[in-house]
Amino acid sequence: MENGMKVLLAVVAMAALSLSGCASTMQYGDAGSAKPISTEFGSSDLQQIAETMVDSMITFPPMVEMTSGRRPVVSVDKVKNKTMQHIDTESITDSIRAKLIRSGKFRFIDRTTDAQTIEELKTQQDSGLVDKKKAVQFGQQLGAEFLLTANFSEIRQKVGSTTDVYYKFTMSLKNLKTGILEWSDEKEIRKVFKRGTFGG
Repeated sequence: MENGMKVLLAVVAMAALSLSGCASTMQYGDAGSAKPISTEFGSSDLQQIAETMVDSMITFPPMVEMTSGRRPVVSVDKVKNKTMQHIDTESITDSIRAKLIRSGKFRFIDRTTDAQTIEELKTQQDSGLVDKKKAVQFGQQLGAEFLLTANFSEIRQKVGSTTDVYYKFTMSLKNLKTGILEWSDEKEIRKVFKRGTFGG
């Protein structure tokens, strides 16, 4: 009977160890990690693009000269997604704009909040809740001097067990007064995935 109990306890212990080895885990990852985990567009790709575009723009000699004594006003257009994937292009736009603002060289107009801005100005003007002398008047906002636009595209190829994905992100800064492109650059990312085979 004693041996039977020992065997039972050993089986229970082994089962417990087996279950604990299969348990799911959750942990924080490195937000700045550049290690790809798939050929799909990921957070590390977003960071690479944002850093490359911002560094290129703020170090471009004409831009350095233009921003040496003032902070030009820029409007950012939403990134045009020409890939086959559903990508949050607004997140790319936000990251680039945030990095450019932190550079201290540009000011930005946020057209995504125009509806809320108009509502607030109407409230200040018409509700009677705000002192008329201190209410913000319509027509006082600055106009953008430049428009920042971007395109995001991909070329995907699959041959046998290999998937090759090429991404290209292009961004341009247009002078709204002259129509001249003052700056443009692109970032390329290529990911190659090879599916393993048993016995290989």
